[in-house]
Amino acid sequence: MAEETAESRPYHEDPSGQDRAPEQADMDILAAALESILFAMGDSVPIAEIARALCVPEERARETADLLAERYRKKDSGLILNWLEDEVQLSTKPEMNEYLIRIASEPKKPKLTPTLMETLSIIAFRQPVTRMEVENIRGVNSDFAISRLVSFDLVQEVGRKEVPGRPLLFGTTQQFLRSFGISSLEELPQLDVSRMEVFKEEAEEEITSRLNI
Repeated sequence: MAEETAESRPYHEDPSGQDRAPEQADMDILAAALESILFAMGDSVPIAEIARALCVPEERARETADLLAERYRKKDSGLILNWLEDEVQLSTKPEMNEYLIRIASEPKKPKLTPTLMETLSIIAFRQPVTRMEVENIRGVNSDFAISRLVSFDLVQEVGRKEVPGRPLLFGTTQQFLRSFGISSLEELPQLDVSRMEVFKEEAEEEITSRLNI
């Protein structure tokens, strides 16, 4: 049997249509995987952990990190790969700071996501209700959703339930009525389901106006 040589080995097909040697193709895959890891983690990652994730020796992981760093240096990108002793991190280039400051200081328009609308509906129709009762209905932790609704002044604490532990009770606010264009809670059962999206948009506009955003 003829001995396989570098010249006789098959090449990997590039999506661009160009052929690449197997070793280069493998490095491209490793670099893409490393890029995904660093993006998902959002922090520095020890090279030892990267090596385990890529199933390669640490030296190969270092080579991959160096390759990715070099690619970022060569192309017009707002990102760089930094070495922090034996860890690597995906970061933004210093010259991009002014743009990051602008977006960070820009007020965020409030959005009533499906999660917030679901939580708000439960509180509106079952009030007064405890956080635990909301979570039992939704089946998931609702701390963040309730906190956001409180910050939008759509929900408020209305007392404590007279049971062991005396948990807080939540109900809707006057702002909730104004935001959804109704005058009293008695009108809630009359709301047409097909109009909920309209009510949601009106509520978002009302909250935005109230917060001066």
